[in-house]
Amino acid sequence: MATDAAARGAARPGPRIALVHAVLPAIAPVHAAFRALWPEAEPIDILDAALSPDRARDEALTPAMAARIGALADYAVLAGAEAVLFTCSAFGAAIEAAAARLPLPVLKPNEAMFEAAMGAGARLGMLATFRPSVAGMEAEFEDERGRTGSVATLETVLVPDALDALKAGDAATHDRLVAEAAPALAHCDAILLAHFSTSRAAAAVRAALASAGVTAPILTSPDTAVRKLMRVLAAAPAPAA
Repeated sequence: MATDAAARGAARPGPRIALVHAVLPAIAPVHAAFRALWPEAEPIDILDAALSPDRARDEALTPAMAARIGALADYAVLAGAEAVLFTCSAFGAAIEAAAARLPLPVLKPNEAMFEAAMGAGARLGMLATFRPSVAGMEAEFEDERGRTGSVATLETVLVPDALDALKAGDAATHDRLVAEAAPALAHCDAILLAHFSTSRAAAAVRAALASAGVTAPILTSPDTAVRKLMRVLAAAPAPAA
């Protein structure tokens, strides 16, 4: 006889979560977070691999790019998603616009991590690998700081060659470069790994900090985002029969 948990899993899968990606390296870390934290959920992937190079080329979030972000969110709704999580950090304003008009939760990549960071200390450090995203992320951090009344400050260290290595298939070099940069933030109360792709270096960063005698917590976008989705959907009203 099946257990109650198994019977529930067979009767109804968990919620379908659309994951909207701009780079391939973001996919594996967020799926790992779902497997570890919320295996009942059904994550589905929507990829526009041109978004990241187009964003880097244009040096700003253009109206055409914002329209693409909106169209990807609309597609997620058509695919039956109960929530949408964007995994690229350079499109915040466009994601906010999609969230404002759609009748389901739409999360920016780092909003959950910044929320968690507000309780992690007054001095926060962030390791980033994609330059075009940094200004927007720092602005989002300031927005969250103002919303919560936090006095936390954010110091960002950019590791510009790490993402290129990861896109070229050299994950080991990516992790090494990010880890080598981490001790520059050893004075911080917590370290944020800016992007979904950067989170794969968490173990290497933790080891590098430990070697320097630092035990600051490491916050990653995938883990905090999955936890927030769990809370948000648990609190949502049940759909009408």
